[in-house]
Amino acid sequence: MSQKVTRRQFMNYSLMGVGSFMAAGMILPMGRFAIDPLFQESSAGDMITTSVKIDAITEEPVSVDFTFEQTDGWYVSEVTDFAWVYREGNEIIALSPVCKHLGCTVSWATDAANPDRFFCPCHNGLYEKNGQNVPGTPPRGPLDMFEVGESDGYLTIGAIHENELV
Repeated sequence: MSQKVTRRQFMNYSLMGVGSFMAAGMILPMGRFAIDPLFQESSAGDMITTSVKIDAITEEPVSVDFTFEQTDGWYVSEVTDFAWVYREGNEIIALSPVCKHLGCTVSWATDAANPDRFFCPCHNGLYEKNGQNVPGTPPRGPLDMFEVGESDGYLTIGAIHENELV
């Protein structure tokens, strides 16, 4: 004695099944999106080792390239950036190359009229060697600094922060 399924019951079961699959298809990605950051490793504050030896750094600012992994959502890419690095006594200083006026890239000693300053070609902005903006030029603040360190005799560069020299 089997119980017969009516058309109405069959439609009800079918719609409930399809609805359940559709709901699961929407809820599972949202749950994964909410929970995934809990399982990711944190890399905040990591120092990046460069190819420059500490002993090779002089009092003249030089461009030092470094590469790091950048994560945008789930896309991971390798980014190459640089810093202006020089020695001031026993201290090593790494300045950001990004102008505080409009975000252009500054360069060292490229302006013939100002040979010992950082120069921003976008609007003729000038910075002193320590990153201090020259009064009367467009930049509104000093260049930012990177944390610096040493690992096996090589320069390491860390997080960027406000300039502490000025």
